[in-house]
Amino acid sequence: MKGKATFEDNITRLGQIVSELEKGDIALEKAVELYGEGVKLSAACREQLDNASLKITEDSGNATSEE
Repeated sequence: MKGKATFEDNITRLGQIVSELEKGDIALEKAVELYGEGVKLSAACREQLDNASLKITEDSGNATSEE
């Protein structure tokens, strides 16, 4: 297994899951499995966005204090 997935990888996989679920022709068990995977990916994306936002905020604060 490769390292931690990138934000872009997670978004791509989320899109694939949404497409599969929207088709509506999958078994309930598979739909539940995909939904669970989607929830985990969504949480990972949220964490990645929060970390990026924090880094931007910190970098902006450092740039302001160096001037």
